[in-house]
Amino acid sequence: MTKAKEMKYYPAIGRRKEARARVRLYPGKGKITINDKDWSQYFSSLALQETIFAPLKELGAEKQFDFTILVKGGGKTSQAEAIRLGISRALMAFNPKWKPQLKAGELLSRDPRVRERKKYGRRRARKEAQWHKR
Repeated sequence: MTKAKEMKYYPAIGRRKEARARVRLYPGKGKITINDKDWSQYFSSLALQETIFAPLKELGAEKQFDFTILVKGGGKTSQAEAIRLGISRALMAFNPKWKPQLKAGELLSRDPRVRERKKYGRRRARKEAQWHKR
């Protein structure tokens, strides 16, 4: 068996729009791997990096855990927000006493907004053909 299989981990799933993030939390030293890449390589934007680290900063646990994350679908912003929710849920699975602190930071709520489907007879979900009098 591989070393990762022997270690106990805490799984969680985060979602946002079409993005899905499967998160595994391991006790460790702060290494985060996203789709077999380092987190700083996957998300080059500082704003997205801060989004990912929000739950860890809320708890002051930046260097206590390692994460292995598989993320699919959506854009980079949606993926970052899905990862943030997945990390929050994994931390809560690791220690349920952190739930009030994560909830106060609004890190456990899933954003339910998704793209509206296109309707027939319209150009997009809501846009209709322009009306003109003459």
